[in-house]
Amino acid sequence: MSDEEHHFDSQADAGASKTYPQQAGTIRKNGYIVIKSRPCKVVEVSTSKTGKHGHAKCHFAAIDIFNGKKLEDIVPSSHNCDVPHVNRTDYQLIDISEDGFVSLLTDNGNTKDDLKLPTDEALLAQIKDGFSEGKDLVVSVMSAMGEEQICSLKDIGPKN
Repeated sequence: MSDEEHHFDSQADAGASKTYPQQAGTIRKNGYIVIKSRPCKVVEVSTSKTGKHGHAKCHFAAIDIFNGKKLEDIVPSSHNCDVPHVNRTDYQLIDISEDGFVSLLTDNGNTKDDLKLPTDEALLAQIKDGFSEGKDLVVSVMSAMGEEQICSLKDIGPKN
């Protein structure tokens, strides 16, 4: 063995997968699915009967949870689909910067400063108006497959 120090530049995360497999026939409306490498919420599922060549097929109509685009996919019901790990976390809004980033207070007292304001015009207006009025605002942040976005807003009253 040598006395040299070995240094590894690792860019890996903890190894947790961004998705997990689930049989297509068990995915229901209001569940989540990955279509074209995008995390989506299922809005409609229809299943066809088994045909001459075997498999029943599931037709999924889903909406991308981050950009709102409608995506569709058809998968044999016995095959596995990727389902994203979707988390929703609430943070208190501390500040909005000039360049469109928000400063959020986490549960453990740290700040989270890497999120941009949402692109949804109505939600954006609610956040800016509530903040300028001095209200205490709590934003819900949806995260899936390495992406995060503010998806809703709660007003918990005026600042003390």
